[in-house]
Amino acid sequence: MRKLFLLITFFSITQFVTAQEKSIAEKLVDEQLNGYNKRDIDAFLQPYSDSVELYAFPNTFLYKGKDIMRKEYAEMFTNTPNLYCTIKSRIVLGNKVVDEESVLFNKTKPPFRAVAIYVIENNKIAKVYFMQ
Repeated sequence: MRKLFLLITFFSITQFVTAQEKSIAEKLVDEQLNGYNKRDIDAFLQPYSDSVELYAFPNTFLYKGKDIMRKEYAEMFTNTPNLYCTIKSRIVLGNKVVDEESVLFNKTKPPFRAVAIYVIENNKIAKVYFMQ
């Protein structure tokens, strides 16, 4: 009986710990967010696929590729010293992460509210959909 109790306890704890671990998708999105908030272009781009595609929700194509993304974001990082993104809520569903974001561009103005949907493929962020 004691062995059965220990076995059940072990499996219960294992399931709880496993449920608390972040998924690869969430880790990748957190990694890019940390780079964004540090305004470190290399750290920001690291979790993205070289052929990442960006869209305005639901399906308006914006651009494709890390090279274009580097140009767009590096300029913003340089010219926006107060830039900071806070996640207000997050949903993780398989290979997708949906973040409600509050983005501060200028300390004298209220934060900008947006939603970003990240799609993970082959352990990289492959697509991003922005909603405002």
